[in-house]
Amino acid sequence: MDEAPEPDDGNANSVLDQEFSELLGILRCQSDSVIMQLVQTLPNDAMWRNRQAAAGSAAASDHIEAMLEYFRDANTAECCSFLQMVCLLCENIPMHLESKLMSVAAYSYTDDLKNLSTEAGWLENEDAASSVTDQQLLTPPAEEQLTKRPRIDYWEQYKTDVASLLQRRWKRLSEGLVKDVQPDKIWVSLRTANRVRDRPDQTPSSAERGSRTPEPDGDYSWPESRLTLENFLQGCAGKVTVLAGQAGSGKTLLMSSLGQQWTEGLGPIPSSHLFVLLEFRQLNLLSSPLSLSELLFHHYLPTNGDKDAKQAIVDYLLSNPEQSCWVLDGYDEFQKKLKRHRVQNELLDSEKPLPVADLISGLLSRRLLAGSTVLVTCRVRNVVDLDGLSDKVGELLSWDHSEIKESVNSFFGVKDGNLGADAAEILFSNRHLLAMASLPALCNICCVFLQHLLHQRRDAEEMQMLEEKGVEAKKKHLEIEGKGTQTPDGVGDNGESQKAQSGNSGGGEETLMDCTKSSPKLSCTSAQIPATQTQIYLAAVAAFLGQNPHRRAGNDRAEILGFSPSTKFAWDTLSLYTAELCELSQLAWRGLEESKIIFLEEDIPLHILELSIKTGLFSQVELRRDGGLVSAYCFLHLTVQEFLAALRIMTSSDVSDADLKKRFSLKTRWLTKSDQKTVFTDSLYLYVCGLASSDCTPVLVLVARAAGLKGAQNWVQKRQALILKVLEALCHSTTLTGPKILQLCHYVQESQNQQLAQQVVSVRSTLELRNFWLLPSDIDALAFVVNSVGAKGVGLDFGACSMELECLDTLSRCQYIHSLSFRSRKYGDKFAEKLSSVLPRFTALRKLEFCGASLTSAGAASLASGLQNCPSIIELNFSDNNLQDEGIRHITDVLAKLQNLMSVKLGQNKTSLEAAECLVEHISSCSNILHVHADGDKELTLTLSPNSDSNSHKIKPGPKVRLLNQRWSKSDMQKLAKSLARCPSLSVLDLSGGAWDEETLKTLTQSVPNFSITEMIILNGSCLSVQSVVALTALLSDCPSVMEMHIRLQDPVQVSVVFSGGREKTANVSSQTLWLSCCNLQPNDLKKVWRSLRVSSGLSELNLSCNKLGDKGLKKLLDFLPDLSKVRQVNFSDNGISMDGVVMLANALLSRNRLTHIYISDGGKHQVMLQFSSDTSNDKLKTKLFRINRSSLTPTDVNKLCRKLVQCRFSLELEFTQCSFSEKSIENLQSVLPEMSTLQRLNVSNSILSTSDALKLISCFPDNHRVSSVELSQQSESFIHFAGVKAEQVNYRLTDFSFKEDKIVLMNRLNEILQKIRQLSYLDLSGNQLEDEGVRCLLEFLPSIRVSSYINLSKNGLSQRGVLDVARTLCTCTNVSAVEVSLGEDEKCLIWFRQKGGGEKTLSIKDSMLQCDHLLRLAKIVSNCLSLTKVELKNNMLQSEWIENFVTALNFNLRGCTVSIEECWIGAEDAVCLLGRCLQLSKPIQTIRIDHTTLELVLMDNMEMSQVSDVVVSAQSVAKDISVSNSSMEGAKLLCSLLPSLPNLTSLSVGLKDIAVVEELLHVILMSPSIQCLNLSGVLISDEAAQTLTRLLPRFRALNMSHCVWSAAGRLQLIEALKECTVLEDFCLDAAMQLNEDCRRCLAQALRNMSSLRILKLNRIVKTSGQSEADIVLDLLAGMEELTLIQEIQLGGWKMDDRGIQKLTGILPVWKDLRKISLSKNLVNDPSGEKLLEALRSCSHLEELYLSSNCLGDLTAARMALVLPSMMRLTVLDISENSIGNEGLLSLSKAIMSLKSLKKIHLTSVGNSELSAVAASLSHCPFIEDVGFGWNNCGDDVALELAKVLPVCHDLTRIDLECNTVSAAGVEALVRALRSCPAVQVIRLWKNKVSQSEAQGFSHMERRLNFSST
Repeated sequence: MDEAPEPDDGNANSVLDQEFSELLGILRCQSDSVIMQLVQTLPNDAMWRNRQAAAGSAAASDHIEAMLEYFRDANTAECCSFLQMVCLLCENIPMHLESKLMSVAAYSYTDDLKNLSTEAGWLENEDAASSVTDQQLLTPPAEEQLTKRPRIDYWEQYKTDVASLLQRRWKRLSEGLVKDVQPDKIWVSLRTANRVRDRPDQTPSSAERGSRTPEPDGDYSWPESRLTLENFLQGCAGKVTVLAGQAGSGKTLLMSSLGQQWTEGLGPIPSSHLFVLLEFRQLNLLSSPLSLSELLFHHYLPTNGDKDAKQAIVDYLLSNPEQSCWVLDGYDEFQKKLKRHRVQNELLDSEKPLPVADLISGLLSRRLLAGSTVLVTCRVRNVVDLDGLSDKVGELLSWDHSEIKESVNSFFGVKDGNLGADAAEILFSNRHLLAMASLPALCNICCVFLQHLLHQRRDAEEMQMLEEKGVEAKKKHLEIEGKGTQTPDGVGDNGESQKAQSGNSGGGEETLMDCTKSSPKLSCTSAQIPATQTQIYLAAVAAFLGQNPHRRAGNDRAEILGFSPSTKFAWDTLSLYTAELCELSQLAWRGLEESKIIFLEEDIPLHILELSIKTGLFSQVELRRDGGLVSAYCFLHLTVQEFLAALRIMTSSDVSDADLKKRFSLKTRWLTKSDQKTVFTDSLYLYVCGLASSDCTPVLVLVARAAGLKGAQNWVQKRQALILKVLEALCHSTTLTGPKILQLCHYVQESQNQQLAQQVVSVRSTLELRNFWLLPSDIDALAFVVNSVGAKGVGLDFGACSMELECLDTLSRCQYIHSLSFRSRKYGDKFAEKLSSVLPRFTALRKLEFCGASLTSAGAASLASGLQNCPSIIELNFSDNNLQDEGIRHITDVLAKLQNLMSVKLGQNKTSLEAAECLVEHISSCSNILHVHADGDKELTLTLSPNSDSNSHKIKPGPKVRLLNQRWSKSDMQKLAKSLARCPSLSVLDLSGGAWDEETLKTLTQSVPNFSITEMIILNGSCLSVQSVVALTALLSDCPSVMEMHIRLQDPVQVSVVFSGGREKTANVSSQTLWLSCCNLQPNDLKKVWRSLRVSSGLSELNLSCNKLGDKGLKKLLDFLPDLSKVRQVNFSDNGISMDGVVMLANALLSRNRLTHIYISDGGKHQVMLQFSSDTSNDKLKTKLFRINRSSLTPTDVNKLCRKLVQCRFSLELEFTQCSFSEKSIENLQSVLPEMSTLQRLNVSNSILSTSDALKLISCFPDNHRVSSVELSQQSESFIHFAGVKAEQVNYRLTDFSFKEDKIVLMNRLNEILQKIRQLSYLDLSGNQLEDEGVRCLLEFLPSIRVSSYINLSKNGLSQRGVLDVARTLCTCTNVSAVEVSLGEDEKCLIWFRQKGGGEKTLSIKDSMLQCDHLLRLAKIVSNCLSLTKVELKNNMLQSEWIENFVTALNFNLRGCTVSIEECWIGAEDAVCLLGRCLQLSKPIQTIRIDHTTLELVLMDNMEMSQVSDVVVSAQSVAKDISVSNSSMEGAKLLCSLLPSLPNLTSLSVGLKDIAVVEELLHVILMSPSIQCLNLSGVLISDEAAQTLTRLLPRFRALNMSHCVWSAAGRLQLIEALKECTVLEDFCLDAAMQLNEDCRRCLAQALRNMSSLRILKLNRIVKTSGQSEADIVLDLLAGMEELTLIQEIQLGGWKMDDRGIQKLTGILPVWKDLRKISLSKNLVNDPSGEKLLEALRSCSHLEELYLSSNCLGDLTAARMALVLPSMMRLTVLDISENSIGNEGLLSLSKAIMSLKSLKKIHLTSVGNSELSAVAASLSHCPFIEDVGFGWNNCGDDVALELAKVLPVCHDLTRIDLECNTVSAAGVEALVRALRSCPAVQVIRLWKNKVSQSEAQGFSHMERRLNFSST
């Protein structure tokens, strides 16, 4: 230990005198309790002490000076004792003073001190509470005093050792410095420390992009102030200070410099403090827990003393933590994150071993050594980890240009001064070098590279000079030898030869010579300067390796051809060190993988270590390990390590492709505490992308070869392609945030790939950057990407991004920016001034946003000056600034100079009305202004049209002016009116908001005639009184151009005035509209309104709704109506009129000729609408409508109203919808209806709700012969229609009522009414809950009810018993022709009638779950109806035994009846079994057919029965026709066994799949000579079966072999055998696609022999339409010439052309009995079609005509109009899939009118939607059953026509409207029509303009609508 300082005279009193002033200052800083303890040392008799005690402790500090004076004059012992007490009790005594006082005080007075030990209370110090809070004294005060002196000595000695350590460290670090470290010249930006919470994530979501940028909270990216490092560190004592900086900004060097200053007693850290400098990169090596003592003595600096010395130092440190300074350097290089402790006040135990991270966290959180000074350095991104811990945060600023230049000059001044200027010039010309040089560490790397580059250039120049001398000598020699060849100008060919020679030298001498003449220093090496940061590092590594004195570059340049100019210069060096470079890259990669920055000697190969130290690639680090110092090393800079690691990735297989793709990522700059920590700079993949450039390929190949890779060239290129592919995927990602987009731009720039740059902006038209610091290098990367896009352009959006003004210079290099946005309060006038200087450089800029910023009028003036030179600008946004009115004027003054400007936003700029008026003023001077919009001070927008549009001849609307929510005064309005009057033309003037007074409004209305307004004025929220209304209505008469006025005074107040300008009007016609709704008008107010209108004759619409006018106001209105000669509609709703007012309106309807419609609801309380016609004539045919809706009508009301309407001389429609009638009201209505002679329709929908009321109403109709239709329903519309004179038939529909209660009474009343009716067309009683009893009651009176069409009893809850009752009507009522009953979901019950008795009858019962007894009773009913022709039982859950019983129970006399039974269990083997049982029945069953699940039995008719002699016959003996469509093998065999027992069987149809069974069946048929008709459709015929069949053919009269499959031999054999079929009458060979040409020729010959043929079906037997097929067609047709008996012929799918049609037309006249012809899917065109139709004239019996899928058109349709009327028997017409135009359809519709027998018409896909005429013509076809209009794009017009046709087409069952454009309106019309069409089974509506929800609703209303595809 050093000796303690001795006082001059060794006397305590003299020392006290010398240090009097300093002690006085120290004591005044102590607490009052300490002063009082010092006072206790005064003698008891001291007068001063007594006075002080009396005055109290509060005044003790005021007498400290007196106390010091007392002890200065006291004896030595007292003075020594006092000084010892001062040292013991006082805090913050400088170490040098404390040592001096303790030394002079000596140790002779310990007894006195021991006496003081009992008073321990004074030991607490309030000011030091934060330092020693909650800590216990380790020793008693006396003992502490005894140990304090040795503790101080150890402490001082340890400080001395630390100083030596720091001096050695500084000496080592400063050896290579070329520039002194001067804290007063190092700049720091002060930032706000966030000690509250974690910084929020500022990443914008996808929904927030493009919106206002959130301002940063605790943003670490924007400097609050700028100061020197020296000033920044002032006042850091006792606080946690964070100094951030970029990697390479010199943080580590500065911390060592601070340590050096501390050793010299300089700098911000007092020399009395202990300076502890810890590097986090070394702390990473401390893996075991350690205590504070171990951290100091094992890791930082061991002490020379023993254990006691260590303990003394630690004790002193713990007792005086404020006397220590902890410098924690490089937190960014720490591998762990600092922990956050839940209990912040919980102190750490300094003796307990803890992880080093916990110790550091304790220091920062004040849980360890509270009060100490802590200084932490880290990178900017890691500051977020220290939120809540730091007291002050600063960031080291990068060097500016002057500092860079000074550093470069210092570097070359020391080493090579004559190259400094060249180096600086090169550096400032390269953006990458300049960006790197702004950081001290990287600036040194740049200098080494430049030095190497310039040395190479100098060597090249020296070599060039030598070569030039040799060339000159050679030239002189040649001149001497060849004087005769010299050219006149004295140069000769040697000049060119010299150029060629120098050009072929390979060293670029010619270029160097040329460059030397113009720019001998810089331009010569510009091609050699690397283009990317990666290439700079590649060159820098080469430069460092080139500093090795033991190797020199070779002269072999044969291999440099593969290098780009930017990498050639590195070849000489790298080619010599490829092996070493490979090992260095491997070491760097291993360190990166292990997060290792420091490498020990054993980690590095010796030769690599020596090379790296010699070349400067490694720097040495002193590392304390195991109690001693060891040498460790790290790369020159972290980025160098990352670059070399990237080189390893690109030149070795250490990282697989899959792993590389997985690792490759983009880093964000928005970091949070939860982000994973990394010790590196995130530059690795930047360099990987740079190395992926093709410029680096040769170098990579060299290193890859050194790494031992086979096929290095291909491997490297593959790895480069992989990187580019990964980048391409990132370029197409749409989820990248701003920082990641910017990082991607850096990556792409490094790759130097223009295609990737284009892809970055291909998926994002605007690059959004939010809330992070931007450097010039960032802007440079953006420029690379932006400039790749070309004329397409890209947008840049900067939101709260901090940047220096220098960045704007870099930004100006972006040539193709079309949109530029700056959003943040950070951007102010200075920023705007700088931006204005670069704006003209953005030649493609179309949009500029400078919003949400701090722009004032000064900044606006700057921007305006810059914008003058931006002619392409389209959109400007300066909203949310502080421009005020002056700034707005600056912007508007420049508008005229911006020819293409379209939008300017200036809102939220603290403006007044003056700003809005300023914009309005510019309308007159700036002709291209379209829209001025202002909303208070929130919005201020100007919209313009480019001047290019102004030159066009199109009529453009005038500008719109919207000045909303402004506080207008009368004077303000006068100013505005003057400005508006000067505007040449305005389209819209919107002055809404503001709640004006009447004077202001009056000022405006008086000025309106002076305005030129074409569309409207809007004054919403501006008028509040009736007087305002009166003032505004005057405009209708004062201003002729006003066409509409809408005023509403209730909230929200709405006022609009519409003008006629720009509106298309007919000549001499002007109509005006006045809406005064919700204006609180009283009857007296109407006088004022009429007066202000001044009899406005042009008023066409008047709306007075929602006022308080009542009956009095209505009367005033009706009195005023004669003056409104052009009014068309008056709305008087919601004015509270009474029934008297309603009667008043009824009287007006009678007396006013033009008043045609009156609509009233709720008794006049709500809707009251009057409509007028333009016809003023007194035409009695004019129809008038009086409607009352939702009203309660008393008998008196009904009587008064109807009695008034009786007087109507016009046609009248009366509607009482949704009204409530009492019984008396209905009686009054009944009594007056006969008197209403002009009544055409009475609508009582939703008004007659009870059954009794309905019966009461219709009870009077039988006596009223004008009633033509009655439709009453509880759930739908109810109408009574009246004929003009007398109705012949009446339609009655009484549906959805309830007859359940008093059923018999109600039904008797109904029957009485029905019997009185003269003639019913139909009677619909569906849905009335009649049930069995009610239906039975009706059926009893059925013979006396006159019905011509049908009775509908559906949905009445019938049971099986009711079904039988309805079926019995076939027997009891002769006029009943058919009964249809279904108890399924549709619950259908129809009784059909014919007008005359007799004829055939049918019965259909479906889904009725009949039981056996029901069947037996039904059999009895059926047996009693001898005229019954068909009985259909479908899906009734019948069993086989029940069916047998039913058939058995049928009467033997039921002749010719067909019984059809369909059940799901019928089929396959069961079908044949059922057939067998039917054959066993003793019934005259002539035909048994089983088709899938249907059994059909046909009984013998009377004629056939007369030929049977037996009284009792069996089915087996009389069966003639058996058909089984599908059967199993067993069933087929059973059928074969049955056939021999059927002696009279003549016809057999089977469906078989087994070949063997077919053969067996044919053998059985061969043995059954009675079989003459055979159907083998779809059967597989073997050759053996074919042979058997040939033997059978001659006897067949009918043969069907359609879709059969056979062999070629069997096929030909059968066709040839057809020649023998002379008696064949019915032949079908459809779809015989296997017939070859020979077979078809044989068939043609066979047809000539079939003279008896009546039915011929040869569909689809011709495959193609070639010449040979055409000839075959002619042959086949020629074979048909002799078929004179033909009745049906089908030739579909023949592709028959004109020749074939011509041949056919020649044959048709021969076929006199032809009834059906099918020529679908042929090639019949219009000319051929005309000829065909003419030929068909001779076929007078024709019933069915099929011409679908041909080429027919209008000509054929026109011919049909002439030919079809002669075909009176035609029932089917199919011309689908032809192209028929409008004229053709019109012709066809005329033809259809004459087809009275037509049952089926198909016009599917005829290429025309105009089918309305065709649909209408169907009303002339009473028997039409099937209509097909699908796939024609038909609209609602066709649906509406069909809806009209439906009620008159009683047999219509199917309508196809698929794939059309029918909307809900058309479907609704069809639904209404279906109510009277019970026969319709389905209407197909798939693929129409009906939504799914609408379709579901319609299907629920009407189940017969089908919206599906099936």
